[in-house]
Amino acid sequence: MSEPTTWLPPGSSAQDQPRWHYRRSLASRVILMTTMAVCFAVALVSLGAYVTVKMSLENSLDNSLLERAHQAAATAPLEALQSQPIPSYAAGVAEVRLFVLQADGHAITATKDATVPLGEPEIAVASGDSTSSVRTVAENGSDYRVVAVPSRDSGYAIVLVQNMATQERVLKRLGAVMLVFGLAGVIGAAAAGWAVARNGLRPVRRLTRNVERIARTEDLQPLPVEGDDEVARLATAFNDMLVTVSASRDRQRRLVADAGHELRTPLTSLRTNLDLLLQADASGGLDAVARSELLEDVRAQIEEMSTLVGDLIELARDEPLRTVVEQVDLADVVDRAVARARRRGTDLTFDVDTEPWWVTGEPASLERAVTNLLDNAVKWSPPGGAVRIRLNHGTLTVDDQGPGIAPGDRDHVFERFYRSEESRSMPGSGLGLSIVRQVIERHSGNVRVDESDGGGTRMVLQLPGAPLVAAPLTRG
Repeated sequence: MSEPTTWLPPGSSAQDQPRWHYRRSLASRVILMTTMAVCFAVALVSLGAYVTVKMSLENSLDNSLLERAHQAAATAPLEALQSQPIPSYAAGVAEVRLFVLQADGHAITATKDATVPLGEPEIAVASGDSTSSVRTVAENGSDYRVVAVPSRDSGYAIVLVQNMATQERVLKRLGAVMLVFGLAGVIGAAAAGWAVARNGLRPVRRLTRNVERIARTEDLQPLPVEGDDEVARLATAFNDMLVTVSASRDRQRRLVADAGHELRTPLTSLRTNLDLLLQADASGGLDAVARSELLEDVRAQIEEMSTLVGDLIELARDEPLRTVVEQVDLADVVDRAVARARRRGTDLTFDVDTEPWWVTGEPASLERAVTNLLDNAVKWSPPGGAVRIRLNHGTLTVDDQGPGIAPGDRDHVFERFYRSEESRSMPGSGLGLSIVRQVIERHSGNVRVDESDGGGTRMVLQLPGAPLVAAPLTRG
């Protein structure tokens, strides 16, 4: 007959299934493990005690029989022991049977119905081949302890035989007592395990209920923490996670709200211009100059929306930087960004001085961050002004000759969609510097705002790296 099979979900194997004990509750596992541990301890102690008592009783019986046999062999006249039957005084006590065994195997005893078989060990003592013999003999369902010692006269041995029923009754009573107390101990251990599991896991159950409530209601309020044990540390760690999740959700909501607010203006303007264009076409059309200006305005609004959407996608990348084994010369990144900035600020002068500085990161993200810094300088520089760019030992400094940033706004310029009073009339989405900070922080750097020597704005960007390119990684 084949063994029954267990159904498994498609695509899974037996190794993928959880073990049986992990499908049980933690409380039941605690009770089971506690009970098993106590059972093992009780069984080990009971077995040790039983074996110890048994060996002690046998040793005591053997010593007593050997002592009596030596006394009988040393004091009793052999003629008296050889008489039929042996006098009762020679037996010592009533429960002990005394035999006089000859070397040829003939035995004389005071008990006529004695049926205990004597064998080679006792004959060896009688013939002088052995100094003593101690063994257990079974006869008619009873166990007998047989002790043989040599007599004063050669060719004879004194044999004492005692029924072990008394010792066996003691051992049976001892086993019964141990079994009763062992079962009581196991039951007590199971009850203690249940109490420990119930009381010790109460904080875990309370934490589970709170977590289930949070998952059901999405209420990210911190959980109450009691004590300083492992469960308290777990609750504290969960509270830290709740703070992180809450902050991430707030950032997401703020991003969605700000994005909706920022997208509303260009969408409204774009729809208005398109409506004007449709109405003009329906009423006879516009002249070439007006139509060209209107289409140019539509194109500018579409570009602004495209830039805003790209910035939103960049800011939505809230994941940490993946491991990139690509080394980038920041000086090359700055040179490419300056080339792009020159096309935007054709009437500006760019004073560039860079030194090699190798960093590990994403070239595209770094170039976008540096480009955003330069675009900010180009936007605020007056016509015919100059932008000063310096890269020295991992510190990039961008100075413009604009009006500068007020001290009260310097802590907010890197926030998403933040725009000061002076910048509200300027083009832009308010996301460029936010992207700069996000990219630089992903590369373990920092960026800050200062005042330039000419009163304008100074952007300072720092990235960890080295002036020389490191040796490429090799695999052994």
